[in-house]
Amino acid sequence: MIVLYIYLIYSINGENMTDVLVHLDGSVEQTLNRLVECGFFKTKAEAVRAGILTLGREYHAVKSREELLDELAVEKMQKIDAEIKAGKRKLLTLDDVRKKYPEAFE
Repeated sequence: MIVLYIYLIYSINGENMTDVLVHLDGSVEQTLNRLVECGFFKTKAEAVRAGILTLGREYHAVKSREELLDELAVEKMQKIDAEIKAGKRKLLTLDDVRKKYPEAFE
């Protein structure tokens, strides 16, 4: 049996992380050791953190990269819509675009 002691010294959203003490044995211990021995992770703590994040994504407790990109796209579109409504951006008709960029339609 191994005892994995992880001390996370970084913070997320200004909150300091706490100490975690995990007792592992059997197949869980063997799997963790294999992941490190095979070079998938540098340390056992790194493997455990990656596993927690993977579970978070699987159970939708954290956002995936795609979800974050979707949110950024929506924010950008909302900003552009607000600029259009405020008169800070001009919308072009298809005819205006054809006149301005004729090479795009050749």
